[in-house]
This record gives sequence, C-alpha cells and structure tokens, in this order.
Amino acid sequence: MEARVCVGRIVGAHGIRGMVKLVSFTEDPAAIGRYPVTDRAGTRRLRLALQGRNKAQWLARVEGVETRTDAEALAGTDLFVARADLPALEEEEYYHADLIGLVAELAGGEEAGRVRAVHDFGAGPLLELIDRNRRTLMVPFTRLAVPVVDIAGGRLVVVPPVDAEAAAGVGEGACGEEDEAGGAEGEGRGADDAGDGTDGVDSVDAIDGAGGVDGVEGSHDGEDGAGGHGVATDDARDA
Repeated sequence: MEARVCVGRIVGAHGIRGMVKLVSFTEDPAAIGRYPVTDRAGTRRLRLALQGRNKAQWLARVEGVETRTDAEALAGTDLFVARADLPALEEEEYYHADLIGLVAELAGGEEAGRVRAVHDFGAGPLLELIDRNRRTLMVPFTRLAVPVVDIAGGRLVVVPPVDAEAAAGVGEGACGEEDEAGGAEGEGRGADDAGDGTDGVDSVDAIDGAGGVDGVEGSHDGEDGAGGHGVATDDARDA
C-alpha cells in the first residue's frame, strides 16, 4: 500500500451551506489546501477550498458537500496525502511518521521505550515515550536530549531531561504513542496536537532545529549543543 501521511482532520460543520471546520497539521496551516487529500481508507478524494480561519481552525468547502448534514457526516475524518506528494526533507529533518514507533534507547543501550507521539506546546517539539509498563516520558527533541536519530535502524538515543540539564549545567528539571502522528513543510519539529480534535494525528510539518511540521520534519539546530531537531509536520503519519 502506498505510504501516506495525515495532514489534518475535519472536526465539524460550519453554518448551513455545507462548510466544514478543519485542523491543519502542516507548519504552514494553509498548505493543507494545496495537497490532494483523501480519507484514511484512501477511497475518497476530498477537494478542499479554504475560506478563512476561525481561531485555530480553518473553514473550508469540500467539493460535492452542499448541506450541513453532509458536512456533519465528515466530522472526525482524517485527511491524508501520499508520501510521494510531500516536499523532500533537508538533512536532519524528519516527518512525525518517521519518528513515531522508533525504539528509544539510553546511551548504554538500555531500552527506554518507544516514541508514541510528537508534541509542541509552544516551547519546542517534545517526544512522548511510552515504556513496556505504559509509563510515559517527555523528552525535548534537541541534539542534547536526542543525540542520535537512526531512522534506518529504527532507533534513537535519548538523554532523560534531568540528566540532559545537568550535563548542560542548567540545574534541576522535570521530565514529562499517540496512536499515530506525523508533517511536511516548514522548519523545526512539529507536534501532533495542533488544535482541537487533533488526537495525535500525522501532520505535514518539518522542524529545523526547534520547530516542526505537525507532522513532521525535524532537525537538530541550536546553540551550545542544545538546539532542536527539525521536525516536519505533515504531522505526518504513515498509513
């Protein structure tokens, strides 16, 4: 099956003329209107025409959807783009879909868990790890905290936040799989939760350093070795 990435989600209807509200997972939120999107099954092509923004959501028309009832039926629909249609990434940039599911190892080789989701709550991208006991740990997606990203090997190396801060002489600090996640345009590492109803969906954003495509590009940039990986957010999930 062709690899695909989730770039957004329809979250509800707007008005009585068939418009929908959607959340974009791309670094440039308007980019979602430029991609040929389908539903999760890949059986329905959805032609979007963005009409404007309403806070964190976009208002859009979907070809063939003329009534509120039709629009309401699309609520919860995840919007996917073929991986081949997304922009090529720069070195050290990653789609969320590339990161979700990677085994996280400590420097000594011990398994710390797997990447469950990629988030960005405003201070830079974070990897959410979940271990075998279902405990979670939030790790900043920076070169200091994630010195190795080995996509081909299915692994990355993490330095738990407290240890990372001690190594950088920052003092004490606290640590903090979405079901899926991923991104495509932009710099920095993106996060899955980008607005209402995102629920860790793949997105199309990319991160150069500390930013991200919700989805999904990421890179390692920054000062004093504490910069961020780029994450593209095609908030991108492979389907």
